Amino acid sequence: MTEPTQTPPIDHAFTGDRRGPANDPTYAGALSFMRRRYSKDVAGCDAVVWGVPFDLAVSNRPGTRFGPQALRRVSAIFDGDAQYPSRIDPFERLTVVDYGDCLLPRSDLQGCARAIESEAAAIIASGAQLVTLGGDHFITLPLLRAHVARHGKLAIVQFDAHQDTWDDGVGAISHGTFVLEAVREGLIDTERSIQVGIRTVAPRDCCIQVLDAYAAHALGVDGVAAAIKERVGQGPAYLTFDIDALDPAFAPGTGTPVAGGFSSAQALQMVWAIRDLDFRGMDIVEVSPPYDHADATAIAGAAVAQHYLQALALKRATR
Repeated sequence: MTEPTQTPPIDHAFTGDRRGPANDPTYAGALSFMRRRYSKDVAGCDAVVWGVPFDLAVSNRPGTRFGPQALRRVSAIFDGDAQYPSRIDPFERLTVVDYGDCLLPRSDLQGCARAIESEAAAIIASGAQLVTLGGDHFITLPLLRAHVARHGKLAIVQFDAHQDTWDDGVGAISHGTFVLEAVREGLIDTERSIQVGIRTVAPRDCCIQVLDAYAAHALGVDGVAAAIKERVGQGPAYLTFDIDALDPAFAPGTGTPVAGGFSSAQALQMVWAIRDLDFRGMDIVEVSPPYDHADATAIAGAAVAQHYLQALALKRATR
């Protein structure tokens, strides 16, 4: 009598190693980001995926508190195979965990900012790259505080429909002011920073280069990538990707959609084209599932983070 074939268990998010592929069916199993194991132990990790379910700073439609859940759920389509466009399984080269979500004191907005910064700083202190799933764009401010404390002043590469340089007063909790606040605090190297896809008018540029949507469309993917590389140079940088950089046709699930943005294909090609920049961390923000259709927005957002992890894996291979 032959022995029954032993099949690997599913629920890799609980049972799997911190490295290597998962075997969960796409439609089943515990949903972590790309099936990475849930763990608070980040020692030895190359990257840590972390959710910040915060939407108390929005100026229009709320719902981004559900962004991390949606991004994790749709990311199940990625794991277990070689990934496009690198054609490698990044988890054969990277040790990555899903750290879960930040616990936020909802009744204390300044306390939320402190909680985000403190937990991010603890993760970054391990030496791992932090990939953050938002959440509205305010979260980038405390994330920058934590990253700059570790790495020094950073250039930002910001894909966005909005410059987020409005002035709601010093210390404001707003997703439309985080860039101005970060500049005031000396976190951003403005001479090396660039905002891409802008198609609204803000009161100030803060000495950051603005590559608006019409100019970006005229340049094309290669031209945009060249402009970003020229601006940022070889120094350390931070990538912040607001999903409303995409046109609402490709990302309807966001709080402040603006027509005239990038397609998901264009945006992903741009992110891939700048993969050799010295990024020290990244976030994907403003995914708002209540306004999404067929998970289109979440799928695009998850692909941005997936591309970033692929790029880290390629860099790991060349060390």
